[in-house]
Amino acid sequence: MLTVPLPDDCTPEAFRTAARKCLAQGLQPDEVIFSTSSTPSLFEEVGEESGSKLDMVVPRSFLDMMRKVLCHSASDRFALLYRLLWRIRSGERHILGNVADREAMQASRYARAVDKDVYRMHAYVRFAEREIDGKNLFVAWHEPQHRILQLAAPFFMDRFTNMDWLIATPVGTVAWDGRSLLFGPPAIRPSRTGDEVLDEVWRAYYRTTFNPARLRVKAMVAQMPKQHWATMPETAQIPELVKTASLRTKAMGEQPPDAPPRFAATLTERLAEKPHEVGDGTPLDLLRGQVQTCRSCPLYGPATQPVLGEGPLNAAIMFVGEQPGDHEDLTGKPFVGPAGQVFDRALAEVGIERSKAYVTNAVKHFKFEPRGKRRIHMKPSAGEVSKCRFWLQREIAAVKPRLIVALGATAMLGLTGRAVPVTKERGRILSSNSLSILVTVHPSYLLRLPDADLAALEYKRFVEDLRVAKRQLGTA
Repeated sequence: MLTVPLPDDCTPEAFRTAARKCLAQGLQPDEVIFSTSSTPSLFEEVGEESGSKLDMVVPRSFLDMMRKVLCHSASDRFALLYRLLWRIRSGERHILGNVADREAMQASRYARAVDKDVYRMHAYVRFAEREIDGKNLFVAWHEPQHRILQLAAPFFMDRFTNMDWLIATPVGTVAWDGRSLLFGPPAIRPSRTGDEVLDEVWRAYYRTTFNPARLRVKAMVAQMPKQHWATMPETAQIPELVKTASLRTKAMGEQPPDAPPRFAATLTERLAEKPHEVGDGTPLDLLRGQVQTCRSCPLYGPATQPVLGEGPLNAAIMFVGEQPGDHEDLTGKPFVGPAGQVFDRALAEVGIERSKAYVTNAVKHFKFEPRGKRRIHMKPSAGEVSKCRFWLQREIAAVKPRLIVALGATAMLGLTGRAVPVTKERGRILSSNSLSILVTVHPSYLLRLPDADLAALEYKRFVEDLRVAKRQLGTA
């Protein structure tokens, strides 16, 4: 029986070196004792040459798991890893994927426990500002269950790069000086680590986010073990918050509802209206009534209303955009938002009267993602564009324009049913299904350009594309 001494905070490199030497000597798992005490070392008996002759390749999954298991506090972690290595070397390369294998599952449990401990350190560390030797330093005390500093420290380095900080634990310390991570010896728990200003910030944040209606005490304690409460200033409020949870829940139920946002009110009014009756009128009037009942795709649900095109029945030119935006969805009119203002300015420069043009979109309902009180534009899918071609084709049949200007790739997809590279074809007039189509960018593209000079250049190109459209109408 041989003893291999390893430090408590053994690194993957140190364990790999020791394991290689044991494997090179053909030492079976029951012939080796891994110890963290100062017993005689195998390194004095096995030379470097013996270990260097071993050629062994292990799965990447084992190396990833080994890094975590080495951080576990269990005393058998070294022996467990060596047994798995021995079995892998003996041909059981897929042992880690065997859920019925006791040793593989034990290692997996150790790795998951370390992952959970790292997560808790990231979530529960609370810094307090201190002045040490004339320098401001943010310090924190944390009590992990395992030796996880090497795994957890990079998170704090990335998140708090611009401040000097130190985290002290019973198993070691880690500090960041603005250039590198520095690891040190264990520390003694201080009498107090808090800072009144920062403590009140945490307390206010916790009070604000605490939802009494969703209180689950057992789940809360399981997620936030009491061993961490002493270093978390907000946890002092927990007993009182739990005690008053039922009263706060009742008060929340008695409060009047918040006023709905504008689009919700408009949607309510629309749903309260009588169904639009389709009677005598122009083809566009008929379409405007019929589109109200469109349920071809799910976009009708959250949108306020469908937005059909606008313009004279005999317009010589038709502009097709992508979809209504937030302003268009509320007003029921196309191109009245920020992109519409850019569009109107460009038309005026070219000399095209908007009142004599027909302006519409490939998709009739506003597709968006709610973020707080805002509705953020989302690009329609190819399926949604395809569903809306029914309405676009009927607009074209009713207006019979001599030229259609496609504003962007989605417009071209709606007009032709295929993807067309806008940057390659812009400024050119294409023929598709007996339609003459000029391709250019959507005005919203000009609003998204971060560089002012580039935006000005692209706007000039957009205006020039519209000039091509006007000249085409003059020669048609």
